[in-house]
Amino acid sequence: MVKNSVISAISQKEGSVEFQVFNFTNKIRRLSSHLELHRKDYLSQRGLRKILGKRQRLLAYLSKKNKVRYKELIGRLDIRELKTH
Repeated sequence: MVKNSVISAISQKEGSVEFQVFNFTNKIRRLSSHLELHRKDYLSQRGLRKILGKRQRLLAYLSKKNKVRYKELIGRLDIRELKTH
């Protein structure tokens, strides 16, 4: 399973920011695939927006605290495109 390999790669305790972002990313991907089939499931849409906000706040916190861990995490989870300047 992908989860086990990424968890071992993150190698942090379960309360870490990286682990939380990883769990939110899995939930987001599951809900997105669900909403492709069930477009009018408004409660799931609301849940998706809430999870996206939580993940966004955690990533903002991590980017302020430690840029290296932030860039490593978004690269590993393939969340965003990194800007190359």
